[in-house]
Amino acid sequence: MRSISRQLELPLDAERAFALLHTPSAIRGWWSAARAIVAARPGGLWVAAWGDDEDAPDYVTAARILVWEPPRRLRLGEFKYFTRDGAGLPFTADLETEFSVRPVAGGSVLRVQQTGFPDDAVADAFFASCEQGWTATLDGVRRHVGAGGA
Repeated sequence: MRSISRQLELPLDAERAFALLHTPSAIRGWWSAARAIVAARPGGLWVAAWGDDEDAPDYVTAARILVWEPPRRLRLGEFKYFTRDGAGLPFTADLETEFSVRPVAGGSVLRVQQTGFPDDAVADAFFASCEQGWTATLDGVRRHVGAGGA
């Protein structure tokens, strides 16, 4: 199995950094999602959708909140991916994404680790997209915080 790990230092205390991960308006800001719904509790749901048509979004990702430990840890799993054309992932995997927030002098460090990618070739393109995607996503977090979005 393969995994991706990225981190970003933020000029926010741990509580404000953690809030970026579960506040729908913040998720829309840093991930450019059209909509986000979060039931912020153990066993809750974390959902984001993209596209102009609310009734027929281009793409939806949904996950169950497996670990909810504010302001330190949020782990998502049981992912479901939906596209307007009905295409799903070309492989079966138990992907999990864990966010952790660690206080440091002057702010905090946000770390994301996504695990569960199969090693086979059918997952290569998706894995590469996710590697680029997490870099772009953390850049989006940086821009959102810099624009006063936290």
